[in-house]
Amino acid sequence: MNVKPLEDRVIIQPMEAEEKSAGGIIIPDAAKEKPQKGEVVEVGPGKTNEKGQKIEMSLKKGDKVLFGKYSGTDISIDGNDYLIVRESDVLAVL
Repeated sequence: MNVKPLEDRVIIQPMEAEEKSAGGIIIPDAAKEKPQKGEVVEVGPGKTNEKGQKIEMSLKKGDKVLFGKYSGTDISIDGNDYLIVRESDVLAVL
């Protein structure tokens, strides 16, 4: 991937939505919810504070994360869908 996120942003590849419900009912594409889990594929260099010091990123490539349902910006690169979010929009590392 030739895209590098800036500052405290990360690029996440969302995991596929569930095909079946807990009861075994097959969910059609139109009814699937937007995924909230994904894998970090690129990490920005980190943000700079007012004193000019670089704040380290706590996320790294390969982390499985949980993010807000409507957070970030959806992009498509080489036919794959990704999400660009700020590190603060990531809710948890799984």
